[in-house]
Amino acid sequence: MEPVPLATSYTEMTEILLPNDTNNLGRALGGAVLNWMDICGAIAAMRFASNQVVTASMDHVDFISPIELGEVVVVKGYVFATGRTSLDVKVDVHAENPRREGPNRSTTSSFFTFVALDEEGRPTPVPDVVCETDEEASMREEAIEERRAQLEQVADRLEA
Repeated sequence: MEPVPLATSYTEMTEILLPNDTNNLGRALGGAVLNWMDICGAIAAMRFASNQVVTASMDHVDFISPIELGEVVVVKGYVFATGRTSLDVKVDVHAENPRREGPNRSTTSSFFTFVALDEEGRPTPVPDVVCETDEEASMREEAIEERRAQLEQVADRLEA
C-alpha cells in the first residue's frame, strides 16, 4: 500500500456559534464543540484512508478559552500517524469574533483515534503517512510531541 501525504487528510470546518449550541451564559456547550471536533476528525481520517471510519478514542480535552455566542469557530484536523487499521488525528479549535479585529483564539485541541472499515464494516488496513513538505513534517512532529507530552502528564497523574 502506497503512503499517503498528510495534506490529503487536512480538513477545515467553519461554524458560527448559534443559540442552540450555547449554555445559559451564551458560551459554547462543550458537547457541541466535541461534536464538531469528532466530525472534523472523521472527515480527515476518511479522506486519508479512502474508507469509512469509526471513532475509537478521544484523548484528554481542556477547554482553555470560551467561545461566545456569534463567534466564528474554526475546526482543523489532520492525520499525523497510523497503525495497521487505525488513524491518529490532531484536531484544533479556534474562535474569532467577526465584529472585532484581533487574532483567533485557541479554544481547545485533542487527539482522536479512528479505525478504518471495509465495505462489510470490518477493520481494514490503512496506508502510512508521508510528509511532502517541511510544513507537513513540522505539523506531524508537533502533533507527535504534543501527544507524547500529554500522555506523560496523564501517566504522572496516575502515579501520584
